[in-house]
Amino acid sequence: MRGQRVRDLFRADPRRFAQLSREEAGLLVDFSRQRVLPETIALLIQLAHECDLGSRIAALLSGEIVNDTERRPALHTALRRASDQPLLVNGRDVMVEVRREREKVFAFVRDVQQGRILGQSGKRFETVINIGIGGSDLGPVMAVEALARYRLSGIEFRFVSNVDGSQMVDAMGLANPETTLVIVCSKTFTTLETMSNARLARHWIVERLGPAAVSRHFAAVSVNHRAMDEFGVGAEQRFTMWDWVGGRYSVWSSIGLAVALAIGPENFSAFLAGGRELDEHFSGAPLERNLPVLLGLIAVWNRNFLGIPSHALLPYEQRLHRLPAYLQQLEMESNGKRVTRDGRVIDYETGAVLWGEPGSNAQHSFFQLLHQETADVALDFLAPVQSSSGLPEKQNLALANCLAQAHAFMTGESEEQARTELAASGIDEARVAQLAAHKVHPGNRPNSVLLFQRLDPPTLGKLIALYEHKVFVQSVIWDINPFDQWGVELGKKLADKLTPVVTDPAAAIASGHELGGLLEYVARWR
Repeated sequence: MRGQRVRDLFRADPRRFAQLSREEAGLLVDFSRQRVLPETIALLIQLAHECDLGSRIAALLSGEIVNDTERRPALHTALRRASDQPLLVNGRDVMVEVRREREKVFAFVRDVQQGRILGQSGKRFETVINIGIGGSDLGPVMAVEALARYRLSGIEFRFVSNVDGSQMVDAMGLANPETTLVIVCSKTFTTLETMSNARLARHWIVERLGPAAVSRHFAAVSVNHRAMDEFGVGAEQRFTMWDWVGGRYSVWSSIGLAVALAIGPENFSAFLAGGRELDEHFSGAPLERNLPVLLGLIAVWNRNFLGIPSHALLPYEQRLHRLPAYLQQLEMESNGKRVTRDGRVIDYETGAVLWGEPGSNAQHSFFQLLHQETADVALDFLAPVQSSSGLPEKQNLALANCLAQAHAFMTGESEEQARTELAASGIDEARVAQLAAHKVHPGNRPNSVLLFQRLDPPTLGKLIALYEHKVFVQSVIWDINPFDQWGVELGKKLADKLTPVVTDPAAAIASGHELGGLLEYVARWR
């Protein structure tokens, strides 16, 4: 297939779209512009069977140990499971805990929204500052932004993750401490970036309202009760998560507290229901009609067989502007691995570089490179058919641009076409000869289009679950563990050692530290 041109495949087969698109669970995935034939898909499904994908899906969804290195199940799907459906893990129904925690979150949300939980001064909360990093930030901020149309009035949301202090200072500068609720999301309550920002927020609250205000103005998601005691978080404003939920899979859990506060329990339940519908599809649909399976297999095809290292995610919906960053962590932290599940060094490629930006902005920034660079890239276009802005004529423009770009990436423009177009514009032959080569677009960029009716809570749930399961499918084919992240730890360990060095660079310079050259500038410019 390396030498095939997709536009020629369309001309040869008028049924290509019908054969290479699927509508399931309210989503349409069109992969007819991928560099595949129906035979390619059949062979990839054969590969999935050879890798025992069906059994691995069943193991994931039934609570078996699939995180081999940490000897844990990965039960993020339990967080959106119907509460009356038990899930036994080591003889214990984890749904009892999930249900209890979900009810506690919803009760807290209703009490805040209805004014039963107030700040130290007796005032309602008007600002929520969510402090976290990684999945404890990317999930909540992405979902709150995506579901802006469903946000309840009365509360503004700020999200803080970076350690340099700028976000925290800006968030505090826009807020009144008397009407601010701070949510600290850290499983261990020790994460460097999160706790540094949390201590800054605590100082701000205490300085303005006194130490007693901490228990009223802070909520926390953690398992470290001793640390929360020392910090001063009130007992009724603590929420838990479990070691069987990875951070990048945690937006469905109490980490989604900010999301529930933004859209309310009913809409959050609809969000969970959308994810659950996709889980049921993933579990029950035959592989040839299974959306996550097909997306995962096509991603493997592009990465390993066609040698494409990069994958762009392009939502034509501004409210999904944080989705590429969210999926960047989901995919690259999960599948950026160099050894198999049993520790053998891999001699084939694994995760692709995933990146992206909302469509119109992308067209005017990096589409030039995608259209005319020499290297290949794969693309996903996502678009709602109905407007979330209430302006259908604007949505028509967005949809027209989305479909035009998907088509242009497939067809490209030959030098002959460019010459014809330039000649028709009336310029002379010498100018045509000069410009024609610059206007050639190679095309044949493999891309998929994912359409949905509207961006609402259940649809967002389906989209997230779709990509979660796609990542899992890739991991099965590559025989890697997508649920650990040892690559995150090395830099953290070094940062802990370097903090005192940066604080007192002179001593490190004197000792001949490898970073001495940089530390000299730190010392000089301070």
